[in-house]
Amino acid sequence: MAATGEVTTYAELDAEANRLSHVFRDMGLQPGDHIAFCMENHQRFLPICWGAHYAGLIYTAMSSRLTTEEMTYIIDNCGAKVFITSPYKSDQASELLDQMPNVELRLMVDRTIDGYDSYEAAIANASSEPLPDRIAGTDMLYSSGTTGRPKGIIPALSRQPLEESVSGVGGLGAMLFGFNEDSRYLSPAPLYHAAPLRFNMGIHMAGGTTVVMERFDPEEYLRLIGEQNISVSQVVPTMFVRMLKLPEETRNKYDVSSLQACIHAAAPCPVEVKQKMIDWWGPVIHEYYAGTEGNGFVYCNSEQWLAHPGTVGSAILGIIRVVGEDGEELPVGEAGTIYFEGGSEFEYHGDPEKTADSRHANGWSTLGDVGRVDEDGFLYLTDRKAYMIISGGVNIYPQEAENVLTMHPAVVDVAVIGVPNDDFGEEVKGIVQPVEMPADADAAKALERELIAYCREQLSDVKSPRSIDFRPELPRHPTGKLYKRLLKDEYWADSGRSI
Repeated sequence: MAATGEVTTYAELDAEANRLSHVFRDMGLQPGDHIAFCMENHQRFLPICWGAHYAGLIYTAMSSRLTTEEMTYIIDNCGAKVFITSPYKSDQASELLDQMPNVELRLMVDRTIDGYDSYEAAIANASSEPLPDRIAGTDMLYSSGTTGRPKGIIPALSRQPLEESVSGVGGLGAMLFGFNEDSRYLSPAPLYHAAPLRFNMGIHMAGGTTVVMERFDPEEYLRLIGEQNISVSQVVPTMFVRMLKLPEETRNKYDVSSLQACIHAAAPCPVEVKQKMIDWWGPVIHEYYAGTEGNGFVYCNSEQWLAHPGTVGSAILGIIRVVGEDGEELPVGEAGTIYFEGGSEFEYHGDPEKTADSRHANGWSTLGDVGRVDEDGFLYLTDRKAYMIISGGVNIYPQEAENVLTMHPAVVDVAVIGVPNDDFGEEVKGIVQPVEMPADADAAKALERELIAYCREQLSDVKSPRSIDFRPELPRHPTGKLYKRLLKDEYWADSGRSI
């Protein structure tokens, strides 16, 4: 653990995971049964994952930022028979007591509250020997719920013997990023998200070392690269932006030469941001486009990106199909909904309608993103289909304006959405987290004019915001994903109109 310096050796990890797997089996859980847990980045987090994995269980790591209602929904929806949490969530853990009728065992790490047994006591007397005939478990993670209820995403289960199983990330990590026993991986994001969870476990499968930050701080991240001799890391583009906005003298204080691969995903990265990161760190930046669903994997290294600026890569799992509104495949260069053919199978747990909505008539599957493919087979993302703005019959993808405004020195974060307009249906609205909140209405109006003008220097008027509001913070998931739907719902509700 980066801040506390707590260390778990492989022998300790294996023994704890074995003990926990025996606790699960002794209470009657069998391969394919479900557990859920909710905690901050904690020393026990990954041993819990491995304990469930060793027992062949389906394990759901929940966001530590969820409300009690959201936690109740997920625990019930996934059918969890065990719930594990930490004192960090003790208030909500108490509220959950009478809302988990199907949970047979409730555990809390570090200390306990009424209704919860001690995790440490539960594993203390269990055997540290492996279970016989182990079947590999799998995660079932939930979408972050940017539109409607979060959905559990479960891959097709193979019931593979544990000793023969290799995770998708573990295999790709070895092939693309050189994961091995000498790898030192810096993990700056919440472990409950798919990429950090799977990347840490992939490094474990390779025998490397993981260094887990309790929370991301741009300067601390840079310091840890040098201090911990980090060779590989996985980030989201907002982390790049925050590092680039540090004073140059601060950035130059830290040695990042040990980095062999820094991988980014989860959200679009503005071209200028990525170019500056490659200029700073060299050609060690890798990018992929994929989802928790695992239905496809698109990848590029720095050299490929420099030859195709703005791309998220070419497919190395699945075949990319770009489809129009009529369901027909589009020619090269035209934007449409991105589908994958031949990737891994998945379903949305307990939601056959959503599963069906993600499928094309040809059996292809989509994450709901829009993009285009160039003549070399490289994919360029346009935006989420759900976020497209239609103004006066013109389709506008807000990502373009967001990419421009992100680079303005007065901007920390930005969201662009469509808001109601009586004449055009929708108009483009910018919502900005500034470096400093304007002191008064006049200062806000001046900064608004400056940002709109800045955007119009690089984009057409129709794609640029007609107005900009300022907020001290935007509702962004710790993984980097923006809860744009919350903002859009707010503005449309205020107008008295429905989306």
